Amino acid sequence: MKIYSWNVNGIRAVNKKGLWDPFIVSEQPDIICLQEIKAKPEQIDITLGEYRAFWFSAVKPGYSGTAILSKIAPLQVVNGFPQHILDEYKVSGDIYGSPNEEGRVMAAEFEKFWLITVYTPNAKDDLSRIALRHQNWDPAFLAYCQELETTKPVVFCGDLNVAHTEDDLANPKPNRGKKGFTDEERSGFQAFVDAGFVDTLRMFKQGNGHYSWWSHFAKARDRNVGWRIDYFMASTALKPNVIDAAIHANIFGSDHCPVSITLTL
Repeated sequence: MKIYSWNVNGIRAVNKKGLWDPFIVSEQPDIICLQEIKAKPEQIDITLGEYRAFWFSAVKPGYSGTAILSKIAPLQVVNGFPQHILDEYKVSGDIYGSPNEEGRVMAAEFEKFWLITVYTPNAKDDLSRIALRHQNWDPAFLAYCQELETTKPVVFCGDLNVAHTEDDLANPKPNRGKKGFTDEERSGFQAFVDAGFVDTLRMFKQGNGHYSWWSHFAKARDRNVGWRIDYFMASTALKPNVIDAAIHANIFGSDHCPVSITLTL
């Protein structure tokens, strides 16, 4: 089973560039998790073929949103955090609005595992959303993953908007303390590792140079001056089933490239 995750930075933009169909043809994913679709379902006109499509759009037009496209029918699809998680971790609005109206989390239940796609809130250049991120969102998302894990193993993927270690970005020293590489964001990621979730890429590739996002400036992608902020994490119980994990830097259409895992189940 090949599962891909891609922050498309606008699904309509990728399709308009003529890059959606070549992605499907070349990669043949069984399941695709998307982030930042930036569209309502009725605005999306992509080739679905064998895929069943589930969309979770933001209330605000042209912003955020996630989706799961699957050749395998899920048992159920759940949009957003359950209310008790929202209440317990006080995940509510800030000066930018409510993250619960931004289409950021979807969970699909399959026979042997849960699959979650997530678009984690960006801390912002001035770190004005770091409090929401550190105090509310990251703990709530971990609690949600652990709650689902009580029923079956969990795979979660998406744009987590953080580089975990210095190996996960090309220029760690000048970026220390800046959005995506603050102690708060990195500790939020580490909490998943401490809870037993496995960073699947690191099962197969070590060191730096493995990036999934590049700035549009200074030919950063051509020079591979990037960040790894897109991940596949899996419950420890699934570790023996993960036979590959990859970053597909050769696939264009967004400032992010797709990442993937291959499972045997």
